[in-house]
Amino acid sequence: MNYCKVFLKPKKEESLMRFHPWVFSGAIQSMDSKPAEGDLVEVYGHANQFLGVGHYQIGSISVRILSFTQRIIDASYWEERITAAYNLRKALHLDNAPHNDTFRLIHGEGDFLPGLIIDVYAHTAVMQAHSIGMHHSREAITQAIVQVMGDKIKNVYYKSEGTLPFKANLGTQDGYLYGGEVEDVAVENDLKFYVDWLKGQKTGFFIDQRDNRDLIERYSKGRSVLNMFCYTGGFSFYAMRGGAEVVHSVDSSAKAIALTNRNVELNFPEDTRHEAFADDAFKYLENMGDKYDLIVLDPPAFAKHRDALRNALQGYRKLNAVAFKKIKPGGILFTFSCSQVVTKENFRLAVFSAAAQSGRKVRILHQLTQPADHPVSIYHPEGEYLKGLVVYVE
Repeated sequence: MNYCKVFLKPKKEESLMRFHPWVFSGAIQSMDSKPAEGDLVEVYGHANQFLGVGHYQIGSISVRILSFTQRIIDASYWEERITAAYNLRKALHLDNAPHNDTFRLIHGEGDFLPGLIIDVYAHTAVMQAHSIGMHHSREAITQAIVQVMGDKIKNVYYKSEGTLPFKANLGTQDGYLYGGEVEDVAVENDLKFYVDWLKGQKTGFFIDQRDNRDLIERYSKGRSVLNMFCYTGGFSFYAMRGGAEVVHSVDSSAKAIALTNRNVELNFPEDTRHEAFADDAFKYLENMGDKYDLIVLDPPAFAKHRDALRNALQGYRKLNAVAFKKIKPGGILFTFSCSQVVTKENFRLAVFSAAAQSGRKVRILHQLTQPADHPVSIYHPEGEYLKGLVVYVE
């Protein structure tokens, strides 16, 4: 198969020589033909040296590399990459029903498949394409998932309307690529939860907080817990299993509150320790008094691009400052940022500034990140997006 050849400017091949998977538009000198968006192209450097094959796209990132060796991207390629990813998840004991049947199968660049996310909930794989090339490959990827995972997968749901470049005018619609069975209860660490992959955020649940939810369970015994930006209530029902005396869940979305209540009821029917409130986060924090000694702050991404970084850091400072001011002495604060453009150093400085503003004695207990099924390629450090701190407040 003849792929369009992309030739880089002098000295622009160095990042690819270090296996970084992105080719930026400014690095391209010429192409031997005009590829369509989503086409496979081969990238060449100095003296016609082959560097990689990947998906072409109009924009800042022009090519996302799929292979640094010269090969055809066919069914065997998709099966090979998905097998490697699935073997890692099995090695992590995540595909472990009935105790756990929820995990991320493919994490983009972290699994050497840039532009592709696949989450597994029980017998359903939810696929999200972030590049046009992955969108065009969705049927081949579906077949590979079914081939590799066999009877474990009964449905593949495609959920990419909100993640593909809108300027591409693909006219894509979310829907089932395989199966279509409605089975919306999944299990994480022996706790059940409803998953709304049809209308929910991301693929329906934030799997990336699994290890951090597990940690909060260890700290919850006898505490009054506030789960701010609760979404589906994950931190809440882990805190309840950990022996919390009171758990309050807050989210601005009434739909999120309804889902949180359903999930709590699924695990702890008629348990009066839990209440949920649909309210603005800052308003609730300002008016809540000092009744909590464990607070979780897990806001949505405050910055999705670098231009919004300054405002995002101000938001993190303001949010954490209120929590530091209101939390009981001896309280524990779990605070997070999922904004990729916010570095660990940026986030830590924002939390430090908020702590200093409060004038309270604060100590770091844990520095948190995403779990092992959201791996970070050593060649693509940008993949480490989730930052968290657990701090003790005197």
